[in-house]
Amino acid sequence: MDCILDLQHPAYPEAPRAIAQRRAVRGVVLRDTRILLLYTRRYDDYSLPGGGVDASESLEDALLREMKEETGARAIRLLAPLGRVDERRPHWGQFDAMHMQSFVFHCAVDGELGEPAMEHYESANGMRPLWVELSEAIDHNQAVIQRAAASMGTSIIRETRLLQWVQENLLPQNQSSRSR
Repeated sequence: MDCILDLQHPAYPEAPRAIAQRRAVRGVVLRDTRILLLYTRRYDDYSLPGGGVDASESLEDALLREMKEETGARAIRLLAPLGRVDERRPHWGQFDAMHMQSFVFHCAVDGELGEPAMEHYESANGMRPLWVELSEAIDHNQAVIQRAAASMGTSIIRETRLLQWVQENLLPQNQSSRSR
C-alpha cells in the first residue's frame, strides 16, 4: 500500500538502537458525510476503529476482528485498501523507539451496530462507537490538539490527519470538484 501519511514524534531518538515494529489496521466507514468513529472520554477525542495485527493474522482478518470488537458491527465489507500510515515514536516498552505501520481500509457496515466487545482498558477509558459528521470530528480533534500539552503523543495527530485525508479524498463533494 502507498504511504498516505508519514509522522515522526518530536522526541524520536536521533539514532535509536532498539526499534519495535508494530502493524495495525484502521477502518473508514462512511454514510454520506458521517463516519463511524470511536469517541474516548478519557482523551476527549475521536479515532478510527482498528488496532494491532496479531502475528498469525492477515490485515483483513485483523480489521474485521477489530471492527467487530470495537463497534459491534457484524456485517462488515472491506471495499478497498486506502493506504498506509508510517509512524515513528519514542519509548515503547523495553525499546527506545517504535515504527508503526497502520494499514487503512475503506469498509462498509450493513445494518445497525451491535454491542461492542471492548477490551478492559478501552471500556475503562470510556470508548464507544458513534456516527459523527466528519467535519465535526475533525474540528473537535483540532481543538483538543490546540489545548494539549507539548508531551502529547502522535495518536490524535495521526487520527486527525487521517480524517482530513478522508474528507479530501473520499467525500463525494470533494471527489467531484477534483475531477473537473
